Amino acid sequence: MHSAHPARRINPLESGNPANALGIVAFVTLLVLGLGYVVYSLLGDIGDAQAVPWALLILALLAALGFEFVNGFHDTANAVATVIYTHSMPANLAVLWSGFFNFLGVMAASGAVAWGIVSLLPVELILQVNSASGLAMVFALLLAAILWNLGTWWLGLPASSSHTLIGSIVGVGLANQWLTGGAASNGVDWGQVKQIGLSLLISPICGFVAAVLLYFGMRALVRSKALYEPPKGNAPPPRWIRALLIATCTGVSFAHGSNDGQKGMGLIMLILVGIVPTAFALNRTPDASKLSQFREASVQMEEVLKRYTKPGLTVSDPREAVKDAVRQKNYTDATTVGLSGMVQGTLKDVEDFKTLKDVPTTMVSNLRNDMYLIGEALKLIDKRQQLKVSEDDLRVVVAYHKAVDEATSFIPLWVKVGVAIALGLGTVVGWKRIVKTVGEKIGKTHLTYGQGAAAESVAAITIGVADLLGLPVSTTHVLSSGVAGTMAASGSGLNLDTVRSIALAWVLTLPASVLLSGLLFWLFRSVF
Repeated sequence: MHSAHPARRINPLESGNPANALGIVAFVTLLVLGLGYVVYSLLGDIGDAQAVPWALLILALLAALGFEFVNGFHDTANAVATVIYTHSMPANLAVLWSGFFNFLGVMAASGAVAWGIVSLLPVELILQVNSASGLAMVFALLLAAILWNLGTWWLGLPASSSHTLIGSIVGVGLANQWLTGGAASNGVDWGQVKQIGLSLLISPICGFVAAVLLYFGMRALVRSKALYEPPKGNAPPPRWIRALLIATCTGVSFAHGSNDGQKGMGLIMLILVGIVPTAFALNRTPDASKLSQFREASVQMEEVLKRYTKPGLTVSDPREAVKDAVRQKNYTDATTVGLSGMVQGTLKDVEDFKTLKDVPTTMVSNLRNDMYLIGEALKLIDKRQQLKVSEDDLRVVVAYHKAVDEATSFIPLWVKVGVAIALGLGTVVGWKRIVKTVGEKIGKTHLTYGQGAAAESVAAITIGVADLLGLPVSTTHVLSSGVAGTMAASGSGLNLDTVRSIALAWVLTLPASVLLSGLLFWLFRSVF
């Protein structure tokens, strides 16, 4: 039996010496260098683009980076709660450490989650992201997500930034369909929403159960009593326990950066494509081999589609046939004909150029939109298997899809750096409110070393697996449920008032963000 320890017996948030002057100077120097690199690279990529609406571009980028900043002190604070409340690291050092590994996680991100988030948006708004409706979409979903995250942070509730962003996207999609008179089923990719929704729903349950099992496993295999005792005063734990807790904190921070950071990447790319399409609509790499590979893959894709084209079937507008399939998520015989026509058309568009960088700016937006539609239609084949093809033909489809994605679904290094800085800064600036909830209020007793290690190990693994699968998950809910699981497993007991508040925020986040983003979209659509 564990003896009860009052939650406020010690105050780890005030423990530890402030970061020394050398550390602060190094941090500020790296920050300035990083921001300088972002600005320099942005200006270099824009180059000689004509009539850049700088005010709009800066405002939109600040909104996107603001979302990641809030995400940093809202979600990443969970990663440092255990090391702070077990005195494994001083609070000041812990948040700097976590912020740094958030940065590294963002830099290592694949981009799969980023473009998975973007694909949830209505296809009409993505194709016309530089229109009034497209800009209204971007600002509405960003502002809705920021407002809800700030509100729950102010109340100290570990709500999910992932839930908030998904809800904001759904709200924009529904509002767009209502305003344009279309069916609600066409405004949102409900199949993708369902898949992501399940990952957000199941991940905290998995976190709770896995933390319980891991904690029991630790009790069976590691018999050291020190691991299962709460901190004594302000003394740090034994060295091996301290190393374990710092390692798990590092894992959660890195995994959070690699997953959550991608949401901001996708939104920034959407902003850049919409406001400065001539510079960012296509991956205008000077590498001639990329365009050569695209041509070869296009020719092979044409041959595959010919084998599955219904004899005598024609379509008046290939692009509209493909667009209907993408909008309705329904592949038909007409889609094959339309897709074949679009593949031929894009191949013809680039046949006179050595690289994508040589494509005239007047052609960039249309070529990008055509490639985007092709890529979304290909998902109906290689992801949803709505067109049954042989294994050899499927390999051709996958290769062509990869070539299309390399041309349209790219993320410049400076975008990763900008998001990483925003996420890391958020961690350093606003961590205390959420940390106090996780460290003091979920359980009835003080967090022990073993509980912290088990909860963070489960969180790091869960988020890492989701990142590999290209699915967004909530760091907040996974870690909070992990802490709750260890409290239940150890018999410490749960603070039901806090659990109810977290559950209420979890339930309300989706409908609240849907409503808020829908209203903002309607307002901004009128303004723009």
